[in-house]
Amino acid sequence: MAAIALALGASLTWGLADFFGPLKGRTLGALRVLVYAQLGGLTAIALVVLVRGRGPADWHALLAVPAACSGTLGLYAYYRGMAVGAMSVVAPIAGVSAVVPVMFGLATGDRPSALTAVGIAGALAGVFFASREPGRGGAHVAAGVGLALLAAIGFGGYFPPMHAAGSADFWWASLFFRITSTSVIAVGALIRRPALGIGGADLPLLLLVGLGDMLGNLLFAASSEGSLVSVTSVLASLYPIVTVVLARFVLGERVARTQQLGVALTLAGVALISAG
Repeated sequence: MAAIALALGASLTWGLADFFGPLKGRTLGALRVLVYAQLGGLTAIALVVLVRGRGPADWHALLAVPAACSGTLGLYAYYRGMAVGAMSVVAPIAGVSAVVPVMFGLATGDRPSALTAVGIAGALAGVFFASREPGRGGAHVAAGVGLALLAAIGFGGYFPPMHAAGSADFWWASLFFRITSTSVIAVGALIRRPALGIGGADLPLLLLVGLGDMLGNLLFAASSEGSLVSVTSVLASLYPIVTVVLARFVLGERVARTQQLGVALTLAGVALISAG
């Protein structure tokens, strides 16, 4: 029961961070937001690990490094997708990353229930409908869908190795993850050379976004102890629900009826996978 609560806590904190972070990214740029968010998250987890004063319990916690490479690239694609498309469309498509840990679980011996199988089918059908934007010349792919699919792949590649790393030592796994993700973003910033200056009013929010993202990683890693990757990963993937609700009521986003059906199918599919 504790693992379920921790995984759901991860989905809540990720949902909040994945709304406010990309929202600021629309005006400040994805890389600029991610630089400060990563630094905020790294500072917080580094201080916690330092205060604990314990070394890694198991060096399998280093599996957080490949998890961070995949997850960070997915996060950048997610921010870029949010910048050009509707949050209420991009977030559910990215949430289909839940299929990856389910497939990984299958390959390593998990056997999904009929409910899980229906959930996978529903989520994939939802992606199709959510990605189609009707117009006078016929339906076309909605803005940001390609980036949302890249985000789903990146997030999906995060879950299995981070689950293993968290099972080994979730504190150090979270630190290794944040060191790697910050390094990846720093390299991207050096290559792209975006303007990094921000107003004083933006800094606290960006640091809070980084703290929320870090807390989500920590909660997911903690939920991994003694739990199945196909369960906690999918529960943690419910974060699009938070993002979609905020986009609807804070931004007043409206999408076509067919896209609403797609969003609903995607969210229902993720919920069915977790229930199965």
